[in-house]
Amino acid sequence: MTQIEGSRVLVTGGAGFIGSHLVDALVEQDAASVVVVDNLVTGTEDNLEGALNDPRVRLDTVDARESEHLEALLAETDVVFHLACLGVRHSLHDPQENHDVNATLSLSLVEQARRAGVRRYVHVSSSEVYGSAQYAPMDEGHPTFPETVYGASKLAGEAYARAAFRTHGFPALVVRPFNAYGPRSHFEGDSGEVIPRTIVRALCDEAPIIYGDGEQSRDFTHVTDTARGIIALAESDEAIGQTVNVGSGADITINRLASVVTAAAGREDLLPMHLDPRPGDVRRLLAESSQMTAMTGYAPRVDFADGVRDLVEWFRSRPTSPQEMLARIEDRNWEKVPR
Repeated sequence: MTQIEGSRVLVTGGAGFIGSHLVDALVEQDAASVVVVDNLVTGTEDNLEGALNDPRVRLDTVDARESEHLEALLAETDVVFHLACLGVRHSLHDPQENHDVNATLSLSLVEQARRAGVRRYVHVSSSEVYGSAQYAPMDEGHPTFPETVYGASKLAGEAYARAAFRTHGFPALVVRPFNAYGPRSHFEGDSGEVIPRTIVRALCDEAPIIYGDGEQSRDFTHVTDTARGIIALAESDEAIGQTVNVGSGADITINRLASVVTAAAGREDLLPMHLDPRPGDVRRLLAESSQMTAMTGYAPRVDFADGVRDLVEWFRSRPTSPQEMLARIEDRNWEKVPR
């Protein structure tokens, strides 16, 4: 039996983008039960529509900071995946709340899980802890100089998980996913990301918006590959106490991304509009994932261009029209925006 098969699993932030795909994968891995804790501030119940048809999956619509509720759940949990967080752009307009969720909650949760005797604890961090690449590809020993409170708070959260392992031998591990994309990704509000926003604009015959010169690049990894990688690490005894990258091993400039998206939407005529750079924007992220491969045999499966084409079709199939989606996009989503 694997770490997941037959286990009682708790996923914080499991109604979010990556979290909901992780829940789908956990069901496929035959978890005995999956309890999702999510206050639906950025996640949605719709993201779990398929998973909630399975009697093993339950959504608790509560804030993970409600410690008494979490304490009761953890008493009946074997494996924790901690994904609850607030994002990069949110941290620019509300750094205190961002820290409270990403750092303070992470400390509280890992301590609660340790006291409850959870047998595997997976802290899902972010490549944003690195800041801009000082060399590439970036291995786990790359210096951590985050550009934003988000990156700093995620770094604090993962440090607490490592401390629980080093001080108490608690079976915790840290996963650093690079930039995930795919179905259920956010286009709206301060969670909106470049690929879904660009797709929505293209479907509305609007030009892509690029902040700065567009030569900044990211390691875009399909969300199904990200979810697979997180579970593979949870299954690996060798990963306990470790901090491990999950990425594709290739980086794409934002200029190139805009071309791939407009081609997939059949609107190559839409030329990007360049605006001033965004604050806190890292210049380059590119994962070095040999540690991940050595521990798990993991390799990404989804080609970037194929993944973008599939995502364009996913957005086209939504019951909400592209025009309605466009109305929910905030171009300057690092400023205070309504949720």
